[in-house]
Amino acid sequence: MNLKEPLWSKRTESNEPPSPSSSSPRDPESEAAAAAATSAVEELVNSLNKQRIYREVTLALRTGLCDVRAEFSFLRVRGLRFLLKSLRSIAQSDSSITLFSQTQSIPDLQVVPLLFEHSFKETEDEKVGSLDHIFSVEPMKVKSPSTDSEVALALRVLEGCCLLHPESTRLAHQHKAIPVLMNVLSTRGVLEQGACLDALISILLDSSANQMDFEACNGIEEVAELIRDKQVDENLRLKCGEFLLLLIGHVNGRERSPIATIHEEVRRLLGEKSASLIWAASQFGSTLDPEQRLTALHIQARRVLESLDLY
Repeated sequence: MNLKEPLWSKRTESNEPPSPSSSSPRDPESEAAAAAATSAVEELVNSLNKQRIYREVTLALRTGLCDVRAEFSFLRVRGLRFLLKSLRSIAQSDSSITLFSQTQSIPDLQVVPLLFEHSFKETEDEKVGSLDHIFSVEPMKVKSPSTDSEVALALRVLEGCCLLHPESTRLAHQHKAIPVLMNVLSTRGVLEQGACLDALISILLDSSANQMDFEACNGIEEVAELIRDKQVDENLRLKCGEFLLLLIGHVNGRERSPIATIHEEVRRLLGEKSASLIWAASQFGSTLDPEQRLTALHIQARRVLESLDLY
């Protein structure tokens, strides 16, 4: 979905108001009438533009979610790619983000629940309890398991939804998001693990319920185990370092956070020197622009990794 500028919002030479120098002097009543007319036109244009964007957002969601509900993985992958592209387009406009947030209050348009009901659903959950279907006239519905690509895309869509619509973290909690994601982190490949760490950050920030689940699942210990293992892919270890930096930076200054003891856990799991470096590095770049902050995050994560390999 690419949000385009509507034709009616473009001003042309034919509808430009005449300049004061080229027009004859007007009385106050004429000027007031002209101002009122201009204001009415602008309100109409804004209203039409808002309705157009809402139609485009809802159409994009309905199109993508239709495929996400499919029984075959390749169709779900197509739907997830379409949703991810739509979310990236929505993120470019504050008005689109507001309208997207409004759509997530409509059950038929909610994205997060469908991710957990289809792409994140384990095949073990669909074991056949009886053989009655063999003697039935109706064929049994068979759903293909989620591929690595599907899980990675679903994690990216989950991340985007939670960043654009903070209430989606509550929907994720209702579907036991943290246990599901921790299972992905411990059992899936590098592609899914990297996307999983990004999704974890998006659902942990400002969500006490998800933070409590993360603490109960020993989440820090799982991440620490990955970053300590030199046999793990280096890019994934760097991603773990970025995860710890972002999480600790978010927790700092929040005394009532459910994961307020994260400093002690990191010190116990990674050692005093690495923990001190992580704590100091997590204070980086609060005044930097997004691109500079991302570069600083990569650099600090590399230093954390070097400290672990050194000690």
